[in-house]
Amino acid sequence: MILPVLRLVALGVALAAGLSAAPAQAPEQVGVGLTDTSSDVAFFIADKKGYFRNQGIAVTTTSFASAAKMIAPLGTGQLDVGGGTVAAGLYNAVERGINIKIVADKASIKDGYEYSTLLVRKDLADLKGMTIATAAQGAGSESSLNEALKKGGLKFSDVNVVYMGFPEMLAAFKNKGIDAGVTNEPTVTRSISEGFAVRASRNTIYPGQQTAVALYADEFIVKRRAVAQKFMSAYIRALRDYNDALKDGKLAGPGADEIIAILNEYTRIKDPAAYREMTPFAANPDGRVNTASLKNDYDFYKQRGLITGRVAVEQVVDNSFADEAVRQLGAYQPKN
Repeated sequence: MILPVLRLVALGVALAAGLSAAPAQAPEQVGVGLTDTSSDVAFFIADKKGYFRNQGIAVTTTSFASAAKMIAPLGTGQLDVGGGTVAAGLYNAVERGINIKIVADKASIKDGYEYSTLLVRKDLADLKGMTIATAAQGAGSESSLNEALKKGGLKFSDVNVVYMGFPEMLAAFKNKGIDAGVTNEPTVTRSISEGFAVRASRNTIYPGQQTAVALYADEFIVKRRAVAQKFMSAYIRALRDYNDALKDGKLAGPGADEIIAILNEYTRIKDPAAYREMTPFAANPDGRVNTASLKNDYDFYKQRGLITGRVAVEQVVDNSFADEAVRQLGAYQPKN
């Protein structure tokens, strides 16, 4: 009886050796476009904490000046995923047949988390006739300015709008090149702390505004849907870690130190104190986008002739990936 047993043992060892020698399945490659800002944080968290790796995904990132610069590579399949502001140009691109989808929240505004807002020079009051900066024509910052003007009983045509990047607005406030500007963090905190400007309103100007979104390329959705779903599950898990770190309008909740360390590593701001001081953005822990906000912005762009086709917001939004991720992960249970 000893010999057969030894043969079985030897066979088991050989099989085990053969299995261990089998090559591991190669990870799925996913190309992601970033703007290298704090609103990319869910991508950063999912990468740093291994959520993408656990889903069998290897991410390659490319930096862009804005989401508008990502549209062409998303349309050609050079990028699978992108993220940034929803501008008029996105709808025009879809009208031209570039079938990009908005698939998840990336950054938004809510009470206490107004990281993007209208600032006014401290020595000024009435907005009428002011020179006011926004990031770009047909961008979310323009729609935010329009909401602020409406609350003040003014029209968009009552002010002189100029365009510049958010960091440039700090210098423009300092040298009085602009009277006001819709800008975001860290320019908001720096402009206020250095005494150049104040918030135009104590109340949140545009609560619920969908300031940035995650985008999927058509090829990623149609040809690699299973991978696209795995990516979203990792992304939503990371969004929930970010939400756990929010408390009282700051990055001060459970896990905040870890999130700040990740931001410090992945973005251009290498100052943990700056992240603790500035107002963070909000983000839906279930990933669903605020369609009502997108429709409001769309109507504003359309009225100004910046959207030329008939593509509607509903044609561009696809919440199915986020909804399936929530089904898999379960209901969000905040830690704080």
